Amino acid sequence: MTETIAAPRYVAYVPLTDLPPATRNPKRHELELITASIDMHGLVEIPVVDERTQRTLHGHGRRESLIEMQARGMTMPGGLVLDEDGGWLVPVLRGWSSRSEAEAEALAIKLNRLPGEGGWDPREFAAVLEDLATNAAELFDSLAIPADEMDTLFGRVDPETLPGGNREDEKPLLHLPDEGERDGGLSPDDEGRDAHTACPACGHQFSTGR
Repeated sequence: MTETIAAPRYVAYVPLTDLPPATRNPKRHELELITASIDMHGLVEIPVVDERTQRTLHGHGRRESLIEMQARGMTMPGGLVLDEDGGWLVPVLRGWSSRSEAEAEALAIKLNRLPGEGGWDPREFAAVLEDLATNAAELFDSLAIPADEMDTLFGRVDPETLPGGNREDEKPLLHLPDEGERDGGLSPDDEGRDAHTACPACGHQFSTGR
């Protein structure tokens, strides 16, 4: 247990100017991508405030992007409300209090790192990307997945086991890195297989990072 007394979590709307950043925040952000995402979908994941410090614990990139959006005169995104003077009020999660600066910084790192630690299921991920590229190109483009990541993804999946492939009902075969691949070559079970970034099911050419 990190708290001796349970404290309820609640959402409060605060002015952007009342949401100061943490004293130290080593996380970097692709602010243009975050800004574009908030502009497209609204603010979905809200910042978290540490009650002990009254500073942002998690959500610095969203905070900075919202400040930039307001400065540019962009339309207020969904999820925010206007105050009486026309300022933007941002929803934040409150109720958690750190016991020390060390705990606050450790949790801030966990909140950024842990969601991505599980990685992606290559077959499911490839199938979702194929659907988006085919049926919702604007949403696919908004993912801005780098070309090398797309190459790595499709290099790990047997294309015949993807939806639409000849063996889509079989358990997907993953081609994991081995000594040959680390040296820039192919895994033994990939001999004769051409490198591919096109969807094996529909042939869509994924032009990533557009």
